[in-house]
Amino acid sequence: MTDKQSEHYPYKSEARGTVPLQDGAADAAVPAGAAPLWNRNFRLFFVARAAAVFGEGTVPVALAAGLLGAGHSGSSVGYALGAWIGPFALFVVFGGVLADRFTARRMMILADVLRLPGAAVLAVSFTAGSPPLWAVYTLTAVSGVCAALFQPGVASTIPRIAPDVQRANAVLRVVESLMTMAGPAVAGLLVALSGAGAAFAANGLTFAVSALCLGLTRIPAAPGDTAERGSLGSEMVVGWREFRARSWLWGVIAIWTVYGLTVAGPLVPLTATLVTGEHGSAAYGVLMAVNGAGSAAGGLLALRLRPRRPLAAGAVALLGLPVNLVLLGSGASVTVLGVGQFLGGAAFAFWLVMWSTSVQTHVPQDALNRMHAYDVAGSLLMMAAGRALAGPVAEAVGTEAVLLAGAGIAVLVVVALLVVRPIRTLPRV
Repeated sequence: MTDKQSEHYPYKSEARGTVPLQDGAADAAVPAGAAPLWNRNFRLFFVARAAAVFGEGTVPVALAAGLLGAGHSGSSVGYALGAWIGPFALFVVFGGVLADRFTARRMMILADVLRLPGAAVLAVSFTAGSPPLWAVYTLTAVSGVCAALFQPGVASTIPRIAPDVQRANAVLRVVESLMTMAGPAVAGLLVALSGAGAAFAANGLTFAVSALCLGLTRIPAAPGDTAERGSLGSEMVVGWREFRARSWLWGVIAIWTVYGLTVAGPLVPLTATLVTGEHGSAAYGVLMAVNGAGSAAGGLLALRLRPRRPLAAGAVALLGLPVNLVLLGSGASVTVLGVGQFLGGAAFAFWLVMWSTSVQTHVPQDALNRMHAYDVAGSLLMMAAGRALAGPVAEAVGTEAVLLAGAGIAVLVVVALLVVRPIRTLPRV
């Protein structure tokens, strides 16, 4: 850690001390170095994240079943999902500022509570018949705004409740991978048995579980929580300065915008189109399950390995992604594609744990929500643009050509991450 980083890392001098509690906490302060990972706060947060990710996985299935079942076109499903992602991308930076101002815990609970009525209305509406499209779009847009209020707090909560940040991120990555697979599967079963309304009801239940668990947590306070805050505009400016002051941080995000636009964005729609067209929808479902299993394996690997240079190790692991792209673009069999999907899922999960841990341990707590919001907003916007451009470009040059070009770009992304010295040499905290 450089001297500049030491000045901006308020927990460094308190790493083995005690931390006071906020939000009405009654529990005694615990020495951070001695606390086990599975303490009360982490158990509650673990359940909250599992419920939230499970609920997110039910939404696309519920929207598709409900809208298509009501006789609407397939484009209506895309518009409904777009009505969620657009407000999310636009408001997530404001969500980061608000989380730093009012604490992440309060903003996450508020977001869950605000999403409950919308999920309930959709559940009742689809059970009773077919709600008008404008109502579906409006409620999904409101849900997107609430998600923007919720998401920044995830990053800042983990280092406050877990003495071992990397291990906590790895454990959460494993359960999130499992819930990503379980959510759509359970939603499909609920739709088959009771209709789309039941899937929306399950989605609403996950918001209630998440809000309850977060309400029961007692999050330790951080230096700066009680500091006087400026206006929202000035807080955004301060957050931007903190962002620019860390070359490794904005360097990774700048490189990742290229990756999102040219690789990660096109990968999902092109994989779905290619695999479904050549091998059928059942094969595509199996491959997505294999990808999820690979993601869980990557999280488990991150539990065991503790590299001294986490971003460098994560960058090397990302070489599993171009392998997946090459196999997709070369017409491999389903069995071989499964190997690629497993490698791709494991590689991406390992990188995410290394990246999340680096951000959460090197960025000061009083700015962490805003830093995470900038990261999410930039990545999400470029991935959305990549998905929108994937179809027209694939029609012009061929799906296989786009995937193979993406493999080459993915390798260059790894090279760029390793060449930039602040990224390559960033140490563990």
